[in-house]
Amino acid sequence: MKKRIFGGVLTVVGFILSPLSWWNDFVINIPLAYIFALPFGFLSKTLFLPAMIIRYWLTNIAGFLLMHLGIQKAVKKEDKYGVKELKRDIIISILYTILIIILVLTGVLRFPTEY
Repeated sequence: MKKRIFGGVLTVVGFILSPLSWWNDFVINIPLAYIFALPFGFLSKTLFLPAMIIRYWLTNIAGFLLMHLGIQKAVKKEDKYGVKELKRDIIISILYTILIIILVLTGVLRFPTEY
């Protein structure tokens, strides 16, 4: 029973971090990426955007891995995550990465000292 609950918790956390829900990037991943990028921006403003993109991708990857691990722990079966789903998720991540780049380059998201 504990294994199923732990697997369920991992799956929920993974889902929250993954790009599988329409809301999580704006509510979770982009703010996390922004906060993570701030110290790099203090070192050099040119590091702000790359750090934000790297962190964004890491939260998505962590989300998928946690979901995979959680499902395996809860159900003891492999989930049906194939090449088609992987391609879709990569395309979604690329589109959101482009959105982050546009938001930074247009000044909607910017380093705090630039306000």
